[in-house]
Amino acid sequence: MKKLLLFSLCSAFGLLGFAQKLSYVVAFPNIVHHEAKITVVASDIPQRTALFRMSRSSPGRYATHEFGKNVYDVKAFDRAGKSLVVNRTEGDVYEIRNDGYVKLEYTLYANHPDGTYAGIDETNIHFNMPAVFMWVKGMEEAPIDINFQLPEGKKWTIATQLKPVQGNPTLFTAPGLQYFMDSPTKIGELIWKTWTLKNPDGKSYQFRLAMEAKASEALADSFARKVHTITEEAQAVFGEVPAYDYGTYTFIASINPYVKGDGMEHRNSTMIALPTQFDGNNYLLDVFSHEFFHCWNVERIRPKTLEPFNFEKSNMSNELWCAEGFTQYYGDLLMTRGKFQTVDEYMPSLAGLINTKENTAGAKRFSPAEVSRHAVFVDAGVAIDKSNYVNMYTSYYPYGGAIALALDLELRTRYKGLTLDSYMTTLWKKFGKPEKAYTIPGLEAALVELTGDKSFATSFFSKYITGHESFNYAPLVEKAGLVLKRANEQKAWMGSVQYREGNNLTIASNTVIGTPLYMAGLDVDDQLISLDGKPVKKQSDLEPILKEHKPGDNIVVEYQHRGNTKTATIILAGNPQYSLVTFEQEGKTPTADMLAFRNSWFGNKAK
Repeated sequence: MKKLLLFSLCSAFGLLGFAQKLSYVVAFPNIVHHEAKITVVASDIPQRTALFRMSRSSPGRYATHEFGKNVYDVKAFDRAGKSLVVNRTEGDVYEIRNDGYVKLEYTLYANHPDGTYAGIDETNIHFNMPAVFMWVKGMEEAPIDINFQLPEGKKWTIATQLKPVQGNPTLFTAPGLQYFMDSPTKIGELIWKTWTLKNPDGKSYQFRLAMEAKASEALADSFARKVHTITEEAQAVFGEVPAYDYGTYTFIASINPYVKGDGMEHRNSTMIALPTQFDGNNYLLDVFSHEFFHCWNVERIRPKTLEPFNFEKSNMSNELWCAEGFTQYYGDLLMTRGKFQTVDEYMPSLAGLINTKENTAGAKRFSPAEVSRHAVFVDAGVAIDKSNYVNMYTSYYPYGGAIALALDLELRTRYKGLTLDSYMTTLWKKFGKPEKAYTIPGLEAALVELTGDKSFATSFFSKYITGHESFNYAPLVEKAGLVLKRANEQKAWMGSVQYREGNNLTIASNTVIGTPLYMAGLDVDDQLISLDGKPVKKQSDLEPILKEHKPGDNIVVEYQHRGNTKTATIILAGNPQYSLVTFEQEGKTPTADMLAFRNSWFGNKAK
């Protein structure tokens, strides 16, 4: 009996010693042609038939992407180095019979460096992990290590939120798949700048700017100070920065003509790619402001619909109007609070939010919750067929930003001392800091908790979150000494569409429901011949004709639809687009109360 028990204990300890693990090695033998050789060793695989696969979605993206198309030369080996049969069952899935151990090798092609995909070049390496690494189904919780075998002679450093292994600058670890896939990595001749922020509890956190750009030391220092200010203004909204894993947050930024434009948030970092020469100007900061705000809103104040993140298909979410839209609102607002744009320069952005809410067909017909669900198709999703998005979808970014603006104004007006900052802080304490995923009812409950006014919260959510009612912004922005007006409503207008010039003037985009062109029966690909009896060949031919008319006038349009000549009567309307300006721009003098309201809204908050 004792001997048997001892044998059992030894066997148990033996099993514990042989734990699940994934070990990656990345080498670049053909870097000049954008290829990497990737090896992954999977130990203690739970299934005798292992499924190795590439992801089809990526953290921060909400549509599917076919990363598996850039993987080839897939080979597998057992412990003794003997080849194993690789059975490709799907485009991105490989089935391998095994005894608990597989060494898998494959070639990756990568030449699209942005916030979602990957880039391999002799000048740098740009990895968004789902676009690069295969993983094993059933081993999502297994710890991971990764070793980057850098080309000889390169003075490269590595920027990532992965945990570094002390004493080995090319070796990093992750506690599991979710963290690993959420850890973008940049390798190259990076410019590094650092600073710290302290929380009210006395703990300090390090911030790193790792930048791939051509810049002098002085210019890089100046830009880092600006990003530092953005982090301070964001911290002021919530009262603290999150307790970042390993005590560090990293801005991974590629600002050069060789990347594709994008910005993507992650738990303790952000991957920013701006395809321009670096000049250090303030306009570059907007994406930094937006993505950094995400380290609270979406990374920790997180919708339940995104938990856990599914790497095999896209997660459909009801709350992107909050996760992305409220972040959109704060991205621009923090730029203003940080003095990187003037109030006058900020006005077009706010007007854009209002026009999104009041003048786009999607926002007039569908709620923010409904358009959030459509992200599985529109968030950098790829399709070749035409859609009717202009009439049935409005981006949850500006739509959600318009809701954030409306709620901010309502709180400032109805409740003394309450603002959208107060609401975001409530969400942080209720959901973000304890990392408890939220739902729409939970967001409504938080508004009740903040205001103590269940009637207001219920009404706001039913009208503007699960509903799509119009919002009256004008009297509320006036409290800040701002004027909302339709500057061109007396001018004749047919509708806002895109045109394509050639032998004819062709309507190149869907006409919008409710506009004069739509009501007259014209749509995409129709070719205009004449308007009000006058020939039209170029888009510039339209303006002088419309200037001769006023809203309400009827004019005849002659056009071709698939080779058939037709006529229709257009009833002209006034342009519904809003503009937003300060009282000062209108030649008016704002009151002291208006200026105080404005300063409370737009003024610097960081101490």
